[in-house]
Amino acid sequence: MIPLYNEEGNVAELYRELKEVLNREKFSHEILLVNDGSSDRTTQLISDLHGNDPCVTVINFRRNFGQTAAMSAGFDYAQGKVIITMDGDLQNDPADIPLLLAKIAEGYDVVTGWRFARKDPFLNRKLPSMIANKVISTITGVHLHDYGCTLKAFKLKITQNIKLYGEMHRFIPAIASGMGAAIAEVKVNHRARKYGTSKYGISRTVRVILDLVTVKFLLSYANRPLHVFGLIGMISSSTGAFLLVLLAIQRQLYRIPMGDRPMLMMAVLLIFIGVQFVTIGLISEIQVRTYHESQNKPIYYVKNILQRT
Repeated sequence: MIPLYNEEGNVAELYRELKEVLNREKFSHEILLVNDGSSDRTTQLISDLHGNDPCVTVINFRRNFGQTAAMSAGFDYAQGKVIITMDGDLQNDPADIPLLLAKIAEGYDVVTGWRFARKDPFLNRKLPSMIANKVISTITGVHLHDYGCTLKAFKLKITQNIKLYGEMHRFIPAIASGMGAAIAEVKVNHRARKYGTSKYGISRTVRVILDLVTVKFLLSYANRPLHVFGLIGMISSSTGAFLLVLLAIQRQLYRIPMGDRPMLMMAVLLIFIGVQFVTIGLISEIQVRTYHESQNKPIYYVKNILQRT
């Protein structure tokens, strides 16, 4: 499955390389191309590929929705037991596909590529990526060298339970880990871009950070939101109560006036904030139960069942 956005210079060569690998390895396959609202000749080129090859499936978006939406559409429409994702800019090497599938055959649910010798500028691409990978690994607890590599392999049963929003496509391994998926990382080839321009930039950092907060919350507290909001509320209210007791002691024992003490207002404010956080946590608990019960959404994922027949 390949998301494409204005990649007219890469489509033909990408298709040729894919077919060489897939035919040589005799893989039963479907090439799913998700056209993310391209404004160049990409739409026509992939339509021609579809007309000449029944193995090519094309999904055309009405406008540009972004890579996360393209990945989500690919997961929704893919029919194979194993889904390989890769970029359409020829920087991912189709020759690495057998390597990913070999790891899947070993029993892993998700195999993600590691661009060990990355062919990108250091300051504006590699350095921010290194920092982001370290931060994401630390916060999510899923330690990978390269979250940003699109070249990945997934078992279908994993993608069927993943819903993507925002810029969350880069966090798929972490989300899958929350489902109990077995994850492996392999070194893959990375090539310099030949045609077109990169669609990524440093400006996406803020969105990625915000989505990381969402992923951390979903992984740790999605089914128990009161644990996080209630904890914040208890800390805030306890701090406010402590300050009030301290002020009361000062007033009673040392006759210190309270009318001009900012600490008094701070203590009352902390108590009210604490009550609000606990209330938010309770409301969130109700919403979580409504979400799971109304959609029959499981709070667990079964790997397999062993039973006597």
